[in-house]
Amino acid sequence: MNYIKKIFLLLLLTPTLFALTITPTIKKDNGSKLNIAHKIYFGEQLFKGNFSHTKQFHQNPNYILKTGDIISIKTWGAYDFIGNIPIDQKGNIFIPQVGTAHLAGIKSRELQPELSSAIKEVFNNNVNIYATVQGYQPLAVYVSGSVKKIGLYNGFSTDSVLQYIDKAGGIIPGEGSYRHISILRHKHIVKNIDLYKFLLNGYTSNFHFKDGDVILIHPIKSFVEVAGDVSRPYIFELVGRSTSVKSIMKYVLPKPGVNRFIHTRRKGNNEISTAYSISKARNIILRRGDKVNFFSNQYVDSISVQIYGEHRGAHYISVSKGTSLYSVLSKVKFSPLSNIKSTQIFRPSVAKIQKKLLETNLKDLETRALTSSSSSKDEATIRSKDAQLIMKFIQKARNVKFKGEVVLSAKEDLRKTILENGDKIYIPTKNNIIIIQGEVNIPNALTFKQGQKLDYYINACGGYTDRADTNRILLVKSNGEVIQYNSGAFNFKAPNIEAGDSILVLGKTDTKNLQFTKDITQILYQIAVGASVVVKAF
Repeated sequence: MNYIKKIFLLLLLTPTLFALTITPTIKKDNGSKLNIAHKIYFGEQLFKGNFSHTKQFHQNPNYILKTGDIISIKTWGAYDFIGNIPIDQKGNIFIPQVGTAHLAGIKSRELQPELSSAIKEVFNNNVNIYATVQGYQPLAVYVSGSVKKIGLYNGFSTDSVLQYIDKAGGIIPGEGSYRHISILRHKHIVKNIDLYKFLLNGYTSNFHFKDGDVILIHPIKSFVEVAGDVSRPYIFELVGRSTSVKSIMKYVLPKPGVNRFIHTRRKGNNEISTAYSISKARNIILRRGDKVNFFSNQYVDSISVQIYGEHRGAHYISVSKGTSLYSVLSKVKFSPLSNIKSTQIFRPSVAKIQKKLLETNLKDLETRALTSSSSSKDEATIRSKDAQLIMKFIQKARNVKFKGEVVLSAKEDLRKTILENGDKIYIPTKNNIIIIQGEVNIPNALTFKQGQKLDYYINACGGYTDRADTNRILLVKSNGEVIQYNSGAFNFKAPNIEAGDSILVLGKTDTKNLQFTKDITQILYQIAVGASVVVKAF
């Protein structure tokens, strides 16, 4: 397997890769161990600060009025009055021409009858009144258990449990339960909450908090890991100690065509995996730590392909497996602006390989940057500064998204180019624009001038910057082919510029370590070729 990776790496880092039509195949590991390196707990995406900054106010008929609450009053008839009156320190409100009314301690639903009685003592039956609580005083609720920031949080009685948990930083992944949350009042549980009801169905209950209530997030007890052809490949929490595969399917939503699953259970230091038909899902019981992988062993005889860019017709088509690019393009309705000769294919499997190879190079660079030894204090200081810069560069490089382009040369027999599921066929628009980016003084888009060489366009953009690496200038042709040009070489012939081309000027790597310079330069080149972007090293 190592020699295959080396061949791919060699091909990817040379421009010739982008002048060939290749269909890389990644061998999938169908072993019993499920890869959960990037798996997250179902519900983990819930607490990202979306609830903590909101307020939720609605009428609570059992709310006990207290000092500071705002009472909205409107009267009409023999006496007209509109106003918002706060309950004072003595628990009273003062209504002009009526007098005081004691409200502290009564329930919200008793407010209007209480005020009606007070007004009738002055105006008999000639006055109508409408009264409601305009604003409650905030209260404090404790959030404890498996949350990131245990503490006392201010809110309103009508705020939801989601708001309080979000204020506490959310539930600790892998430690706190989303299905076993209790609200305690005077040390007694008054309500149990299962957040899966909200995640799956949007169900929330209008619970009304009281000052001093405690929201307790219990530890997670049982969970199972789900992977494969499902819409929700997460770690799912169980309510009890076990459940059937059939029951878990309503949470994970297997994709159409799934007809089998692999059940994996750990025994001692070993994992034992068994494959079953989906018809056995009701009989197979999942317990704490089990894994289940849903898949299909049916032969798929059709693939989905996207066609976008300058053309007329469908943008998504389904074709038989083994269909060639020529067969698809022969049915496409082109427009007069379609640049047919520059048609490109973007393939997800190639993008994954490019990303994987970049990650390998970045990890090697990261290891050397953090473990390099120094022979003196001054050298150690220099290496430390270099390491900081390199780590920032690595983080920036990891965010690059590769296109996964498979370049089609002008002489390519399109009948031999077999499409894969998920391929994107891009048909560019004819244009006479040359895009220049990277280490030039004024990155710009210029109109194409027949017969002009690369230096003409560079000079039109103000020339190279001081950081420009003139030994590594990339000309990206309109069909995606990449040509490297060394402007300083005496015998290096300048490439011909055509309408629709792009010029990328890479930057120099400013580091004292020659090996780091070489590695970073190689990574910059790899990104420029695979993603068509120029990333600055430092």
